[in-house]
Amino acid sequence: MEWEPVIGLEIHAQLKTRSKIFSGTSTAFGAAPNTQASAVDLGLPGVLPVLNAEAVRMATMLGIAIDAEVAGRSVFARKNYFYPDLPKGYQISQYELPIVARGHLDITLGDGTTKRVGVTRAHLEEDAGKSLHEDFHGMTGIDLNRAGTPLLEIVSEPDLRSAAEAVAYMKRLHALVRYLGICDGNMQEGSFRCDANVSVRPRGREAFGTRAEIKNLNSFRFIERAINHEIERQIDLIEGGGTMIQETRLYDPERDETRPMRTKEEANDYRYFPDPDLLPVEIDRAFIEEVRATLPELPDAKAARFESAYALAAAEAAVLTGSRELADYYETAVEHSGGQAKLCANWVTGELAAALNRSERNIDDCPVGPRALGGLVARIHDGTISGKIAKQVFEAMWAGEGDADAVIESRGLRQVTDSGAIEGMVDEVIAANPEQVEQFRAGRDKVLGFFVGQVMKASGGKANPKQVNELLRKKLAG
Repeated sequence: MEWEPVIGLEIHAQLKTRSKIFSGTSTAFGAAPNTQASAVDLGLPGVLPVLNAEAVRMATMLGIAIDAEVAGRSVFARKNYFYPDLPKGYQISQYELPIVARGHLDITLGDGTTKRVGVTRAHLEEDAGKSLHEDFHGMTGIDLNRAGTPLLEIVSEPDLRSAAEAVAYMKRLHALVRYLGICDGNMQEGSFRCDANVSVRPRGREAFGTRAEIKNLNSFRFIERAINHEIERQIDLIEGGGTMIQETRLYDPERDETRPMRTKEEANDYRYFPDPDLLPVEIDRAFIEEVRATLPELPDAKAARFESAYALAAAEAAVLTGSRELADYYETAVEHSGGQAKLCANWVTGELAAALNRSERNIDDCPVGPRALGGLVARIHDGTISGKIAKQVFEAMWAGEGDADAVIESRGLRQVTDSGAIEGMVDEVIAANPEQVEQFRAGRDKVLGFFVGQVMKASGGKANPKQVNELLRKKLAG
């Protein structure tokens, strides 16, 4: 039997507010355990939560960006469950009336086609604390610094049909929240994490199979591996005569497997009811339009502009707008290159991307700034250096030897453009290789490459390749 996976993602994006969602406590990462947990975060008797308006504004930004409905009225509820890092015994979340509903996000698949993924809802909630197991022998430590941190939980429709599609969707959403500036997207710190709901069904059947939820996936690689493993596990179980049960599972990256955590709760297990301490959130059209006016240029619009303004292919524009930081880097480089948009695109997606990968750096931690790269491209364009020499200059810039002009001067790499000097080298190479001259004149045009190589070698790679080619053709033809 041929099986079809059905996948939906619940993505938790930590909002980039300075204080928590219902208290004035700092959300800064890295503080000593339990130093950023106030009486409100702990739910001590007599305290009252006060909603952070910035969290509402950020949720509205996302709703507009995914073409969703921003609710005129949304309600906070108490989600009741017991866990050691949930000090109140309940989590303040949204249930029946979320702030954002019925949106969508378009993703690009491996074959270049576009797929629209529905977004069921996005709701505001507070994060729980954190249980720490590694540093305690036979015990668990509880750090409540994260308790009360604002989260936006973004729930997709079950529209994804492979682990690769799930990763593409999550990467797209990751880029979007960073473009909007509402989440830093730091997956290592837990600022952007995912729960994956996975089931399988015989291909062609409408009804969904029984799903398993894989909790707390915080890297794109682990998401893909966990989903692929879970798909295989479910197919093996069903084909072996077993029965799927609805449960929550954890992914173990060392063993590359998922394992049971607990049976999956239903909504009624949490005994949701409206939080009596919080009024409904009411948003009018004027507020939505005010927020809309503050939105930055979003990825799709930026990619379309790059194609039009810089004459880039769609694939190039998609890569260069993959993150807001990369797009900003590219545009700054173009500005300082004398407008050499295509050449800058080649360098950013080629040499620069390769160097970043080798050093495991991000674009915002790049040793060669965008102005410096633009300056290098300008020197290629004006003939100061050749493309081949430019790679040497780039390596020196990466190592901290200064900008392109400084490296070119200190290393004596300026391209030889003096026609007399180049002609002298061409004459010497022709005189030294009479056999190859005869081959060329007999119609073996490929021999020209041999002569170009010899002249470039004689010049130390500094001769202008265009002038070398022109002089060689003229003299060999004679």
